[in-house]
Amino acid sequence: MTLSDDQLERYARHIVLKEIGAAGQRALLEAHVAIVGAGGIGAPVLQYLAAAGIGRITLIDDDRVETSNLQRQIVFGTGDIGRPKVAAASEAIARQAPDTAITAVAERIGTANAAALLAGADVIVDGTDNFATRLAVADAALALRIPLVAAAVGEFEGQIGVFRGWEPALPCYRCWVGDAPERPDVSCAASGVLGALTGVVGSLAAIETIRALVPFGEDPAGTILLCDLLALRFRTIALPADPGCRACGGSR
Repeated sequence: MTLSDDQLERYARHIVLKEIGAAGQRALLEAHVAIVGAGGIGAPVLQYLAAAGIGRITLIDDDRVETSNLQRQIVFGTGDIGRPKVAAASEAIARQAPDTAITAVAERIGTANAAALLAGADVIVDGTDNFATRLAVADAALALRIPLVAAAVGEFEGQIGVFRGWEPALPCYRCWVGDAPERPDVSCAASGVLGALTGVVGSLAAIETIRALVPFGEDPAGTILLCDLLALRFRTIALPADPGCRACGGSR
């Protein structure tokens, strides 16, 4: 595709980066990203990916905007309270990013429908807040062989990983968390979360999504980035593939 004059100006700061350039920007404009969750992580992911010129985004979330969301889910405003998140977010992105087409899916994703909802995406971003959903998304991403960017936050801490568990020696998401933990999910409603932390982790997830589409720098797959905002400390740990993983171990 040929970039228009408006696109050359809009994405000029990307185009002058030798790691992206005009060819990389065209790749972003032709890409399809699925974002699961339009909450604290999903909101900045959506905004930055749309601003980056991702051509198509499938946004999946069955929730409605609540007053308590506005502390961190900055794609929404007070006037959106009570509206479906995917509808309100789609309208906000339409005003911000004319090159991005949003497919809004106001449906809860789970094991029964994950593969159908995620098929065809180039990258999947998971910013949900419960393990049942995370594992359903991760299993579908692995089966479909679509790179998964998984991000999570709680209180003052966050984590992000890129998973391509079908590749030799690389872990899948279950290599990191195993099966669903034997405990109830802890939500940010119960434990709290620093609003701006979701912006930090969501922005990092957007970067890793762009990196998966237009490779630059070092490949983060096989590592987990941990953020501790109480100490203002970031560290990266290696995550080896688990040969006994029931999701990806048998394919190695």
